Amino acid sequence: MLIATKEPVAKLNEWTAIEIVAAIAAGRTTCEAVAHACLDRIREREPEVQAWQYLDPEQVIAQARARDRGGRRGHLHGVPFGVKDIIDTCDMPTEYGSPIYKGHRTKRDAACVALSRKAGGVLMGKTVTTEFVNRQPGKTRNPFDASRTPGGTSSGSAAAVADFMVPLAIGTQTTGSTVRPASFCGVIGYRPTFGDVSCAGIFESSRSLDTVGLFARSIDDIALHRDVLLGAEPEPVPAEVPAPRIGFCRTPWWPQLEATTQTLLEDAAGELARAGARVEEVALPAGLEGIEEAQRWISSYEFARNLTWEIENHWEEISEALRNRKLKDGLSCTLERYREAREFAEHCRQLFAPLLRDYDVLLAAAAAGEAPVGWDPVSHNPVYQVWTAMHVPLITLPVFEGPNGLPIGAQLIAKRNDDRKLFAVASWIHRQLLRTN
Repeated sequence: MLIATKEPVAKLNEWTAIEIVAAIAAGRTTCEAVAHACLDRIREREPEVQAWQYLDPEQVIAQARARDRGGRRGHLHGVPFGVKDIIDTCDMPTEYGSPIYKGHRTKRDAACVALSRKAGGVLMGKTVTTEFVNRQPGKTRNPFDASRTPGGTSSGSAAAVADFMVPLAIGTQTTGSTVRPASFCGVIGYRPTFGDVSCAGIFESSRSLDTVGLFARSIDDIALHRDVLLGAEPEPVPAEVPAPRIGFCRTPWWPQLEATTQTLLEDAAGELARAGARVEEVALPAGLEGIEEAQRWISSYEFARNLTWEIENHWEEISEALRNRKLKDGLSCTLERYREAREFAEHCRQLFAPLLRDYDVLLAAAAAGEAPVGWDPVSHNPVYQVWTAMHVPLITLPVFEGPNGLPIGAQLIAKRNDDRKLFAVASWIHRQLLRTN
């Protein structure tokens, strides 16, 4: 069957979500044509990238045709998107990266899926995750170099967006599960202010830390998808904003960054200052030492309790890596230590909040460097993601290239509930850095 479209189908998969919505509304293409273009890209690249845990092309085309026939057009009308395979869907398996849940199906969509579909999005399928969003890797490979990790735990979501299989994907973040793979795969990754976006219908790793994470190739798409998930009327990212106030934060973990990453971040701070930003070096407040350990105990304790049924009934089907690290930590953690860690994390949030009063964003590392060789999904110490415990919004921008030609992200951190300002400042910073790289 010929698909009526005035655009070259082979390129539709490279469009942003906003471009797709506008083109369909103008009659320049159709939902079905866009879906076919994304499926063609998946057929071409999936044998190498392996981003998808579940994909049914017939199901995808049926959704797209229904969008073309339907009269109501939402803010994501005809936009293909993928979701991490810990996020429930009523019409696809949700396997949590574990053989325990092979073929497992639920009867309802997670809130983030339901809201995306309500807005007209076309769900392509389930993207690969690590086992119960932890260390044991899935099958996904880095789309820039198949010998390297895509990062985790939202491995497939980041890789699918990076490889032009979909313009949008949903992941999650408990420590660095959105920011890290976004950096390794060269896409934009966003973690919202804690508690803003509903996690209903998503496997709970740690209720004190979990958030939805979003992947896209443009900041405007991230902002649009966030508004959809909040049930809010979309607000465009301002095209022009005043030169921002930026705090360049090396953090106590600066020595653990690769030398190339250190230089790239220092050069970026200089370039932004020359572009008119007020850039100052800032240090984390005294008293935050130990936050990475507190975050570890909080997440491990909560994770082990959440997996009680699997531990009691399917211990041998849980990977050795998960049993010997995360679960070992969590099961050994006492209630007293857990409470102390939570209290310490809250104390750190109170110490941290004043730091952002004088800055629009902080500039920091997203990962130690390029994606390393091998498939460890959390390669490179995740202490760069202590921001997660601060409950603040984060975004990583694909603005650097490492010594092997692979992407490295820059991370921006804003104060709680300043997500819209984060997008505006990130857009300004993105434009300035792309001009110089």
